[in-house]
Amino acid sequence: MDEVNGNGKKLPKLREIIRRQKPDSQDDDSPDIDFIYADSDSLSAELAEFYSYTEQAEFYLCASAWDELAGRWKLTGGWTKLSEEEKRRGVLHLLDQVELTDRQERFMGARAILYLVQGCWEEAQSDTDSYATARANVRLLYAMGVFSSFLSLLNMETENPSAIRKLAVSLSDSLELRIILSVLYTMTEFLRTEEDEGLREQFIQDLNSTFDGELLTIRLLSMVTRYCSGAAPQFPMKKVLLFLWKVILTTLGGSDDLRRLKTKYREQAGIPTVKEDTVLVSQTMRAASPPASGAEIADSGRRRRGMLGRMAKQISLDDMGLDIDEDIEDYSEEDSGVESGFGRDSPRPISPPSPQKENVVRSLPWTPKVRRKDIDNFLDVSRQKFVGYRLPDDGTSLTGLPPSIHEGVNVLNQFVYQSLSESQIKREEEITKNPLSKPETEVEQTPAEVLYQTMLPSLPQYMIALLKMLLAAAPTSKVKTDSINIMTDVLPEDLPMTVMQSMKLGIDVNRHKEIIVKSVSAILLLLLKHFKINHIYQFEFMSQHLVFANCIPLVLKFFNQNIMAYIQSKNNIALQDFPSCVIGEQPELTAETLEVGDTSLYCWRNMFSCINLLR
Repeated sequence: MDEVNGNGKKLPKLREIIRRQKPDSQDDDSPDIDFIYADSDSLSAELAEFYSYTEQAEFYLCASAWDELAGRWKLTGGWTKLSEEEKRRGVLHLLDQVELTDRQERFMGARAILYLVQGCWEEAQSDTDSYATARANVRLLYAMGVFSSFLSLLNMETENPSAIRKLAVSLSDSLELRIILSVLYTMTEFLRTEEDEGLREQFIQDLNSTFDGELLTIRLLSMVTRYCSGAAPQFPMKKVLLFLWKVILTTLGGSDDLRRLKTKYREQAGIPTVKEDTVLVSQTMRAASPPASGAEIADSGRRRRGMLGRMAKQISLDDMGLDIDEDIEDYSEEDSGVESGFGRDSPRPISPPSPQKENVVRSLPWTPKVRRKDIDNFLDVSRQKFVGYRLPDDGTSLTGLPPSIHEGVNVLNQFVYQSLSESQIKREEEITKNPLSKPETEVEQTPAEVLYQTMLPSLPQYMIALLKMLLAAAPTSKVKTDSINIMTDVLPEDLPMTVMQSMKLGIDVNRHKEIIVKSVSAILLLLLKHFKINHIYQFEFMSQHLVFANCIPLVLKFFNQNIMAYIQSKNNIALQDFPSCVIGEQPELTAETLEVGDTSLYCWRNMFSCINLLR
């Protein structure tokens, strides 16, 4: 019964035929992912990703530094048991300690402060206890000026003339910078998520002001540039990029602030506000596969025609009484994978009666947007077709046109949309044409405007440096001799001696790359978004330099991989994440403990990176 058609070809099973037409989004290998896009991951995940697994031994050095200094100053009994007055006295002693000229003593004080910022994990019973202690400590340390003190330390350390200059840079060469950045980053994470609005606004205001005549964002961008040029190979780039991302996110604002600013600027320009937001609307949309290419559509069309011919022959065989039920057994609507909206135009000679489905209202996720130029083009074509002449610069006259065109124009006019960018461009053109009657007004010094003005002289170099980091961390990139080494702040001085240590280091290296991709993609998207609503020409200038630096081929190269495998990659060891790795008794690292606690179907940071790069 295999060879039943005239050409001697095997009759395919009906189930396989319909499975071929099944959309990619319904494939068993590509399940829908319950992912909610946000400005950043949870506080615990962001803090854990800041540290590499190879830094675990250094946590105990921080605890011992605090114990030693607390013993000197008679602050015994543990930090959490001290009175408020004793805590303030201890912080004052620590501030004096980090200003000493002796480098060893200075960084002993920095380590002790890092231990307090990390939540005094030696005295904590759980991760939650550690976070609660850390948040209270950060409030106290910020109120007493520790953040400003560490910014001065950062400036001093980055400009240190006796910086390491050797070929094989390892984890130990960036020790002091990593301590400083860890304190600053952890304080930023807690303060930007602070419930006290007054304290949060004060912190944002401090970050937007200059330190030693320079914005903190510019200082961090210049560190990335120096690292990529080879002038400072000891800089811990993962920490710098994560801190840079959080500083930009805090100072300029996330998606909620973007939505608020867009509404404000549209009102100032006299344009109707838009109620829809890309992030909010996309959360309500179901997952969908990208449209098929032309070749795939043509190939499926040929298969469909062949299938119809074979199915017609099958019907005739059924009429002749031939038994071919074995080829189409167990067929059901569930097996077919065909849902409403897919394959509805495909004729199905043999189909069981479909069950009654509830009436689902179908509508577009976004309100349609029509430009005035689209209406003018529609009228020009219609006039040429029905009347035989054009009326340039006339978008209202409908004389001589049939009622259907009138109705079409009315529908288009209901959805006319003027973008903020068009309004800004029109304003610039008016200033250029009429410099006397339409003079330039005073530009409001918003955080985005101030940042753009300070970035402008070196913006091309900053874009090239960020893309170099993205290229070096992309999973599809091949290692070249002239490429930058981004592993300097993850590789230990001593190579791993056992198989488990090698596995742990391998996971750490892959995790390190993924975190760099996540931070760079978030930085670029944030800058583009804020510059676009601040002024379209700022956005275009930054975009131009990204294009000059081959950003588009780089993003395409990033997506030239198995994205599902990238999103589902498990380069994470839950037991080694901070603070779990230092609280309580630690189990021995084995192949089984590597998998403990990892139940997620996807990796949040990789999904986040893919969405950012796609946007």
